[in-house]
Amino acid sequence: MKKTLPLLIALLFSMPLMAQNKAADKEALPKVYNESIDAMAQIDKAIEQAQAEHKFVLCQVGGNWCPWCLRFADFAEKDSVIAPIIKDNYVWIHVNTSKANKNLEAMKRLDNPGRFGYPVFVILDADGKRIHTQNSAYLEEGKGYSQKKVSEFLLNWTEKAINQLK
Repeated sequence: MKKTLPLLIALLFSMPLMAQNKAADKEALPKVYNESIDAMAQIDKAIEQAQAEHKFVLCQVGGNWCPWCLRFADFAEKDSVIAPIIKDNYVWIHVNTSKANKNLEAMKRLDNPGRFGYPVFVILDADGKRIHTQNSAYLEEGKGYSQKKVSEFLLNWTEKAINQLK
């Protein structure tokens, strides 16, 4: 009992700090989803851009309410390996889905990806055809994302990779 009492006291005092850290982590990450945008128009615009730039469209589906969605966006934007892969191969958009704006038509267009959880990634070719849906859980590592898993996923679904198969 003597040995466990200090541990219990330390745990009790650290719980509020852990809760504060979780709240601070969530608040510190930039909000990347535009909740008022028309997702169908957003997807159409991304497809036009992808055609012009010979890229595919990477749709990150989720919302500002989703800490894992914000973590991925932050990771992908800052990581020295992942950021150039996305920039060179994809038109990356954040397709919002929330209680306020479910974007039901866009979700149907993307083949209802929410069934995999959030964030979920949908890759469209330059013609707007869905070629892959990726459950993000397979890309996670610890409290973040695996650079190796994410880079493999992204590189396996580029226009160059797909066209090698044709």
